[in-house]
Amino acid sequence: MKSSHSTLLILFFLFGITTAFAQTPQFPIVKEYGGIYEIPDASERPDPSLEYKVIIDLTGAADDPKQISRWVDNIARMMNLHGLAGVPKERLKVKVVVHGGAVFTLLNDENYSKRNEVDNPNLPVYEALKEAGADIMVCGQSLVARNLKTSDLWPGVRISHSAMTAITTYVPQGYTLLRF
Repeated sequence: MKSSHSTLLILFFLFGITTAFAQTPQFPIVKEYGGIYEIPDASERPDPSLEYKVIIDLTGAADDPKQISRWVDNIARMMNLHGLAGVPKERLKVKVVVHGGAVFTLLNDENYSKRNEVDNPNLPVYEALKEAGADIMVCGQSLVARNLKTSDLWPGVRISHSAMTAITTYVPQGYTLLRF
């Protein structure tokens, strides 16, 4: 009797732990990408009354070109984390400056397929980011260095003179710099 009572307590304990951590990802601002989880015990959270201005210096691409770059998805995560904490989409200003090897994440499907034999898995994420209000820019200098043209890219991207000048333009305007 004592042994079955102990077993029952252990099962309830394990079930409780599993249930506590078995959350469904949430997508409050960027739909379908950058899934995040509520942390009920968090005492440090974004302040919904503040305006958040973020510029992301994006240089990373996926190791496997058939996969979404975790760095591109991380932009969606950052936006969703603020949204889950109650920051309204209108108070979250996000600019993304893509350069270096990450410029290939912006290739349109035709050009991405020529290089990788698969459609660009990052484009739906970029579309969702733009729909959520993110401003996506690519470094013009990186395009020239890689012999790419504007017509090679996803049409939702803006061309910046350079990543460096975009960053030096927005940081003095109060944008916080994050590097992915």
